Amino acid sequence: MQLRFSEDELMREHEYARAQVVAGHRLHGGFDADGNYVSPRTAIRNQAIDNWTRALRARGGDLFEADSSLLAGVRMPNTGQQKLLIREGLGRSFWNTLTITGTIEARGRFLADAPIPSFQSVVIEDISEMALGHLNTGLLKAHGIDEGGEPAKGIGGHDVMWFALRDLAFGETDYPKPEVPANISRPEGAGDGPMPELPRPQARILAFLMNLLMIEFRAEIGFEATEALLRDPELFTERRPQAEEAADVVGRIRQDEEVHVTSLRLMLGEARQLTFKTVDGGTIAGRELIDPFWEGLVRWATVEQPTLVAERNRGPLVERILEHPEGERILQRFDALAT
Repeated sequence: MQLRFSEDELMREHEYARAQVVAGHRLHGGFDADGNYVSPRTAIRNQAIDNWTRALRARGGDLFEADSSLLAGVRMPNTGQQKLLIREGLGRSFWNTLTITGTIEARGRFLADAPIPSFQSVVIEDISEMALGHLNTGLLKAHGIDEGGEPAKGIGGHDVMWFALRDLAFGETDYPKPEVPANISRPEGAGDGPMPELPRPQARILAFLMNLLMIEFRAEIGFEATEALLRDPELFTERRPQAEEAADVVGRIRQDEEVHVTSLRLMLGEARQLTFKTVDGGTIAGRELIDPFWEGLVRWATVEQPTLVAERNRGPLVERILEHPEGERILQRFDALAT
């Protein structure tokens, strides 16, 4: 079973029967001869992830145990509220969400070029045949290009996919660009801190991988709601074919993200099994680093952060609703739909 892969292998594309083109944008991935969407850079990457997973399980480990269900909680606006706003001609909040999502996805491209410190220097075991041993050998580069595309080649990633599907659903608008949060991960130093037992470069990467997994889970909840809204026959009634196509694009993004979630769970599952060298000359089990930090991250993402975001989002939404001629009626219904 192959466990060492080159960057060329992890970046390799399938042979597509047809490219993905949406609203005039050339996008990544493509379609096979039967018309099925095929995610980009997965000709060998998927097999590599499967091989590393099988090897991890053979060593008695498994993928890091986590999924998007742990993020169930307050959202502002929730799906019912968002539907109300769209039906009442107040779709700007949904348009903003799609725009912000695309902008944040574009930031992910930094993974394609970011220098990642080696973990071998702080780990007792040999990681050359693990996913963690391939962070600088195409694994994170592929992830980054999935998110931010290849602008020099005119090929969009998830960033352009969100802008394209937004424009399919809404058509031409005069909405101003929304303010995009500077950072959507847990602030460094919050909760349990960045694992001071390790050298700072490796500690920051482990913390980053866990934050990234949490972001992927939060995104999946939003993506599912977005697809449902776009497929709702009561919405976008004058652009139903375009909205259905936009929903298809969201489904393709969700398919791509499954690769990211699995690879992150794999890396963290491997890390839990490893023995790390500490800065004081000792050693520590990976699970003693990963588990406490993750617990703090979950607490932030399920208790602290959702309430802060909901409070921040409510003010501008209420202001926008009350600008409507029937704002009081809509606001009353909006509040009744709160979870």
